Amino acid sequence: MIKAIIIEDEKIAAESLKQTIMQVEPDIKVLNVIQTIEDSVEYLQSKTQPDLIFMDIHLADGSSFVIFDRVKVQCPIIFTTAYDEFALKAFEVNSIDYLLKPIIKEDLERAINKFRNFSTKTYNYTEIFRNFAPQNKDEERQYKSYFLVPERDKLIPLSSSDIAYIYIDEKITKVITKENKAHYFSQNLDELMQQLDSRKFFRANRQYIVSHNAIKDITLWFGNKISLNLTVPTPEKIIVSKARVSEFKTWFSA
Repeated sequence: MIKAIIIEDEKIAAESLKQTIMQVEPDIKVLNVIQTIEDSVEYLQSKTQPDLIFMDIHLADGSSFVIFDRVKVQCPIIFTTAYDEFALKAFEVNSIDYLLKPIIKEDLERAINKFRNFSTKTYNYTEIFRNFAPQNKDEERQYKSYFLVPERDKLIPLSSSDIAYIYIDEKITKVITKENKAHYFSQNLDELMQQLDSRKFFRANRQYIVSHNAIKDITLWFGNKISLNLTVPTPEKIIVSKARVSEFKTWFSA
């Protein structure tokens, strides 16, 4: 029995894929359908990884490539995407397959047969996928030192070193400085994490990004979670899940 999970934020698309898998290959058991980056990371960190993952590239909370930056993926991926064939042709070179939406049985059969052929081989899938992340791996990544934020009839430069934390409030991105001043950004948290130095900023959960220098202390929370206490007030407790506590400790101590 092949154990698989589906990472797809559209419920109808996920259910359709699940049904097609059952028709094409009854030996595949879909263990779970996951809709977000955060839940995917938690699942892959806390559970025994499946034999195969069907993954949409664009999820509601960002690019699924973010998953490979946060957890070591030890199984092959069959991507499901609306991209055209030419954009993803290189995946075939690295023993990765993809299904163009809407997914048809013949394409699914081809992908599963390809998976079976590769199942006896060993690949470093995390490194393969990172090569396709939307950034240039041949050059040192450049992080933003300043942001220009609108304030009345001006654009005010805000240094990234002045940011204490960033959070989502009613679908609005708010940036809070170390002086407890709020600014409003148009980018979402995934986009901002691509622009911020990951050595200095940590994605605590779906709602919060925190600055290393703004962390005052840490409270042990029930269920082996932790709560981050900052040098400035926060509207709620910033909880780091049990699955990500080890990652946080490594980041904070680096």
